[in-house]
Amino acid sequence: MALKKIPYKNPIELPESLSVNFFGNKLRSPVGLAAGFDKNAEVIRPMLSFGFGFIETGTVTRNPQYGNKKPRIFRLIKDQGVINRLGFNNKGIDYFLKQIDKTKLDDCIFGINIGKNSTSKDQISDYVDLIKIVYGKSNYIVLNISSPNTPNLRNLHNKQELSELLKSIRKSIDNSKSIPIILKISPDIDQQTKENIAELALEYKIDGLTVSNTTVSRDNLHSHHNESGGLSGKPLFKLSTELLGDMYKFTKGKILLIGCGGISSGADAYKKIKAGASLVQLYTALIYHGPQVVNKINLELAELIRRDGFSNISEVVGCIH
Repeated sequence: MALKKIPYKNPIELPESLSVNFFGNKLRSPVGLAAGFDKNAEVIRPMLSFGFGFIETGTVTRNPQYGNKKPRIFRLIKDQGVINRLGFNNKGIDYFLKQIDKTKLDDCIFGINIGKNSTSKDQISDYVDLIKIVYGKSNYIVLNISSPNTPNLRNLHNKQELSELLKSIRKSIDNSKSIPIILKISPDIDQQTKENIAELALEYKIDGLTVSNTTVSRDNLHSHHNESGGLSGKPLFKLSTELLGDMYKFTKGKILLIGCGGISSGADAYKKIKAGASLVQLYTALIYHGPQVVNKINLELAELIRRDGFSNISEVVGCIH
């Protein structure tokens, strides 16, 4: 199958060694923008111009919601981390789709990250309704079951509930199309849960896993130890990368993995890819290093590939295993 080349502009010409096959599309870089930045699909094209290979929009919910009370974001400057307890604040799916419809995005690779409303009584119905609405509107869809800031959301990691969710999702989608479905998981799970997720992802033919969302752990932080919410940035890197390696082994490399959590350099991205990620995502690094960090990571990755004798980044995926 011929790959569709995406012609969006980037001020720096990137080496061909960074190009990635993403479900039939050719990405010029494996580095993507994580969900949470562009919650309402308002800046997809501008963000691609910073050097990202793809953009993940959302998390979007069926109905608009304000999220949790402020203050709800805390910078941990010494740790280069952030604690947030935003709670899926967004303008709702109707506004979200209007933004997509009015912006020409045929040449952009982007995903839609969906979640449940905090007041929902049936969280599985929220996902089923949303996936019917957004299916075919993007290059991929992410089921976000892992934010720590929405009550009971992480219960969907339990085997019975996750099985019911994935079964319902599979029944609801239009099989005449082929839109990849990706599951975004928590880093705060035990070994049995990891194995269960891998088993169910394979059983229900989920196309990918994003590893991982933010953590509720507070190990060795310099400040804000008592603030609730999800911790991102450098303090998350080790935990999320270890989970990434576990999920690569449990899925036997059969499912695409997106490495997310604590990336701020090419070396960080390279470690994620060696652990099993085909793609990586970042967000918190933009806060501490600005948008120029994206192409810095791209060029550092290209140099690491060259140094180690690989011709393309895809050859690095899971190589430590």
